[in-house]
Amino acid sequence: MNQASVIISRLSESFLINCRLFALTLLFSLPLGLLIAFGSMSRFKPVRWLIRTFVWVIRGTPLMLQLIVMFYGPGLLGMSITWPNGDVGRFTAATVAFVINYACYYSEIYRGGIESIPKGQYEAGQVLGMTKAQIFFKVTLLQVVKRIIPPVGNEVMSLVKDTSLARIIANKEIIMMAGEYSSKGLIWPLFATGIYFLILIGALTILFDYLEKRLSYFRT
Repeated sequence: MNQASVIISRLSESFLINCRLFALTLLFSLPLGLLIAFGSMSRFKPVRWLIRTFVWVIRGTPLMLQLIVMFYGPGLLGMSITWPNGDVGRFTAATVAFVINYACYYSEIYRGGIESIPKGQYEAGQVLGMTKAQIFFKVTLLQVVKRIIPPVGNEVMSLVKDTSLARIIANKEIIMMAGEYSSKGLIWPLFATGIYFLILIGALTILFDYLEKRLSYFRT
């Protein structure tokens, strides 16, 4: 096996870390974002104010800083509960930071989509004797999904590229691996990483285009 094959194999293995981080972030941040959105629309002002302040802080600070605080913070604060040692701890800390960060972004997208539905539809559902839950799931949910697909798609594309930030706490994702080779004078692996990201983003673009077409019967 020549050097190029070895490098490509190692880059591919490292890209699996990016893919795992991407998948876990989506799995947990999408539902968490919906819960945060409901909290930010709460009629109980202290809860609404607290959650919106939290979202403002998370959206207003760099993800890279949040990764550093998430990983090193417990130890620096002298907390008895810290992350596991080694790769597992670094990856877990990165996943938690990504989930919280993207959940806050998704929450604003959800909130905008929910609040964009005309109030007349809620009132019509109430006149028909439907509960708030029935109105949400049977009347507004699919319309909300149709409206938020484009902005959610943009955030998902950003997430793919942002997974490379996990290297700041020594997760050996693909950019960090390529950087090790570039420090030895091999520059092509660094540029080759772009192909991996382009392939994944290309597949996601096709998926979101398909979803938009499937929901095109909701004219807004």
